[in-house]
Amino acid sequence: MAIWLTENSKVIVQGMTGSEGSKHTARMLRAGTQVVGGVNARKAGQSVDFDGTVLPVFGTVADAMAQTGADVSVVFVPPKFTKDAVVEAIDAEIGLCVVITEGVPVHDTTWFWDYATSNGKVTVEGTPKTRIIGPNCPGIASPGKSNAGIIPADITTPGRIGLVSKSGTLTYQMMYELRDFGFSTCVGIGGDPVIGTTHIDALEAFQQDPETDAIVMIGEIGGDAEERAAAYIEQYVTKPVVGYVAGFTAPEGKTMGHAGAIVSGSAGTAQAKKEALEKVGVRVGKTPTETAELMRELMRNR
Repeated sequence: MAIWLTENSKVIVQGMTGSEGSKHTARMLRAGTQVVGGVNARKAGQSVDFDGTVLPVFGTVADAMAQTGADVSVVFVPPKFTKDAVVEAIDAEIGLCVVITEGVPVHDTTWFWDYATSNGKVTVEGTPKTRIIGPNCPGIASPGKSNAGIIPADITTPGRIGLVSKSGTLTYQMMYELRDFGFSTCVGIGGDPVIGTTHIDALEAFQQDPETDAIVMIGEIGGDAEERAAAYIEQYVTKPVVGYVAGFTAPEGKTMGHAGAIVSGSAGTAQAKKEALEKVGVRVGKTPTETAELMRELMRNR
């Protein structure tokens, strides 16, 4: 099992013909991902050869879905075009839209997230028909099954740990450090102030996945996402969770890498987040390596 991305997922790439889109399409194909085409309105009808795998280019996401059965889109377009690309994916009702682009204006992200959750764009249960991961994220990988985004495919193995992380590089480090146990799915949700999929969304999915035994949650300073995740864990998550919060040495008022990592007074500090998580039974490491060791110990004792 895996969450949201499996070996049966059919992936299209919005921006496949651009430099980044082309590079990572080739990498995803090498990882075994079922990439079935790309989208570029100006190059519709053309095709691109990726070392013998020839992929068609479609004019719209809807056309790509109709002709390939695609259910996942990975967005590699410049920031100023990202809102339109995501809205197009939402209008086509693709199941998962992974937005890799960084530097997307917060106003644009807020706009397309509101659009994704508006009337007519949600299921009868009230969840968006199109799940958005990102923006400014590394994507999602289910090792041994599929890889949608820029997460390296050769740094870990399939296993029974779920990973959700704000940080791309810490995602990679944790995957590598726990390669001896492996992962069901690794989700990089991004560190912008406004994102689609949250820690809580991933925690809920991992809790429901019968082949995920334990969860690693990586957060960072700024905002209150980790505190809200802690409250959710206390009420709904029965599987063991190990956490790490990046930014213990960050000075007050300083933006640290991600636009969402801004500390104001005692709100949003690493210490406050650590205490909130530990209060509900989450073991929190002081470093990524210590966090990995906590999970390793937990998995050995299962």
